[in-house]
Amino acid sequence: HMQLPETATVEEIAELFKKDRFATNAAGCTVVDGGRGYAVCEMVLQDHHRNGMDNVMGGAIFTLADFALAIASNVGQPPTVSVSHSIDFFRATKGAKLIAKAHCDKEGRSLAFFTVDVTDDLGKDIAKMTAVSSRVG
Repeated sequence: HMQLPETATVEEIAELFKKDRFATNAAGCTVVDGGRGYAVCEMVLQDHHRNGMDNVMGGAIFTLADFALAIASNVGQPPTVSVSHSIDFFRATKGAKLIAKAHCDKEGRSLAFFTVDVTDDLGKDIAKMTAVSSRVG
């Protein structure tokens, strides 16, 4: 993983994070915005995101939130990995896409704390993830 400077453009961020092949290829996550301590990512919902009850699978929602977390925790920072997550699912979406907005709550030398809010294109709150990340670089 190459380190991105704080001044990285959205295009540079998207180019680096397309190496997260599961998130970008299988799940269809895309970068909307990002920088040190924040990120906005989207997932246009498709049939393969759905579970047996025809709702979006929790794992798909988690993947989008985790992708936004990776960007928020790595741009302008030493290489960082998440070590602990908690996610709450509020409701099933009736929308066509999901949007994850990650932000850093507390940044430290070795640990950083994040919140990722997942909404849909109808403006409904879908899920919230909290995460602790560790600086490994």
